Amino acid sequence: MVDREMPPPSPADATGGPASPTAEPVLARRAAVAVGLGTLIEVYDFAVYAFVAVTIAPIFFPSDVPGVSILLTFAVFGTAYVVRPLGGWFFGWLGDSRGRKPALVASVLLMGAACALFGLLPTYEQVGILAPVLLVVVRLVQGFSVGGEVGGGATYVGEFAPDGKRGWFTALLPAGATMGSAVAAAVVGLMSVLTTDEQMVSWGWRIPFLVAIPLALLCLRVRSRLEDTPGFVAAEKKSGTVRSPLLTVLRERPGSVVRVLALTAAMSGAGYISTSYFNTYLISTLGFGRTEVLWTSAVSIFLGALTYPFSGKLADRLGRKPTLTLAFVVYLVIAWPGFALLGATSSLVVVALVFIAFIAVSGTVQAAAFPVFTELFPLRIRYTGVSLGYNVGVIIAGGMAPYIAAQLVVSTGNAMSPAYWVMFTAVVGLLTVRTLRETAHTSLPT
Repeated sequence: MVDREMPPPSPADATGGPASPTAEPVLARRAAVAVGLGTLIEVYDFAVYAFVAVTIAPIFFPSDVPGVSILLTFAVFGTAYVVRPLGGWFFGWLGDSRGRKPALVASVLLMGAACALFGLLPTYEQVGILAPVLLVVVRLVQGFSVGGEVGGGATYVGEFAPDGKRGWFTALLPAGATMGSAVAAAVVGLMSVLTTDEQMVSWGWRIPFLVAIPLALLCLRVRSRLEDTPGFVAAEKKSGTVRSPLLTVLRERPGSVVRVLALTAAMSGAGYISTSYFNTYLISTLGFGRTEVLWTSAVSIFLGALTYPFSGKLADRLGRKPTLTLAFVVYLVIAWPGFALLGATSSLVVVALVFIAFIAVSGTVQAAAFPVFTELFPLRIRYTGVSLGYNVGVIIAGGMAPYIAAQLVVSTGNAMSPAYWVMFTAVVGLLTVRTLRETAHTSLPT
C-alpha cells in the first residue's frame, strides 16, 4: 500500500515538515512517568473485570450450560470496546482543540467514577435482568473513558520526548498499562487469599473495583500538575487549533489511520490473550487453582513489563520496522509451543515463563508501535488520529480476543486452538509493517 498523503521528506524533517518543539529531557522524563503512572491506574480500573470474570460470570449471567456464563461475561468485556472510538473522538477533539492535559485529566476522572460504580452493582439474584443491563452500561462508560487514554498518553509523551529517544520514553506508556494489569491481578489475588470462595462470590469481588476510588484521586492529583506539551502550546499561539479534528484526519490522513488500525489490531489481538485471557484459560479450561493463577499472572506480568523500556531503546536504535518484524515473527514461533506447554504442565514456574515470554513480546510490539503512531500524524490532529486508529483496531481484534479464544475452545474442543488466533494476528502485523516507512530517526511532523 502506497501512502500518497505524505509529502516527500525534507532536510528539515524527514516526516514531511519542520520539527515540533520539544521540552528538556528532565521534563520529558517527568511527563513519561506521570502518564505511565496514570495509565497504570486507568488500565487497572479497566482490567479488573478480566480478572474477576470467572467469579462474576454466574453472579450476573447464571446458566446451567457449561461455558455459557463465561462466554457472556467475555462478550460484555468486548462491548466496552465498541464505544472506544466514541471516546477517542471526544477526547481527541478535546486534546486537539483544548489541550492534551484537559483530555488526560477528564479521561481518568470518568474511569475512576465508572469503576467505583462497578463495585456497587446489584447482582442478578437481587434485581434480575437489570443486573447485566447495568453491568453493560457501566462497562460502556469505562470503554468510553479508556478510549481517550492510550492515544492521549502516546501523543503527550511523544511530543515531550527528544528526537531519537521517543521509543524509550513512550515505552513507559505500555509499561504502565501492563503494570496496571499486574496490579489488578495482584489485588484480585489478594482478595482471593483473604476470603473464602463464598465470601469472594458474595462481596469480595467488589473490593478491587472500589480500590479505584483512591487510585483515581491519586492519578487526578498527578495529572492536574502536568503542563501541556511545548508543541501544542506553540501551535495554539501561532495558528490556533482545528475546528473539527476528526474530519480533518479522515480527509488528510486516511492512510495513516488505516496503518494505526491494522497495527493495533495485530498488537492487541495477540497481546490481550496474555493479559486478559490466560488466567481464565488456566482456571476454567486447564483446571488450575484461582488464587495461584492470579498471583502467577501478577508476578509474570510485572516481570514482563520490566522489559518494555529496553524494547523502547531497541526500537530507537534498531528502528521501528525491524523491531516490529522481529516481535511478530517471535509471536509466530512461540504461539503453538506456548499453549502446548500450558496444556502439558502442572508447574506454575513453567506457566510463569510462558506468561513472561508473551508479555515481553507484546511489550516489544508496543514499544515500537506507539512512537510510530505519533510519527504518522501532524501535531494539530495527532491526538485524534492516534485515538481513532488505535480504538477501532482494538475493537476489531483486542476487545474480542478473550471471547474469540474462549469460543474457539468451546466450539472445537481443542484447548490449543487460541494459538491459531495469535498466529493469525501476527501475520496481519507483519503485512502491516511492510506498508510503513522508517521514522525512528526523524522529528515529529508539525
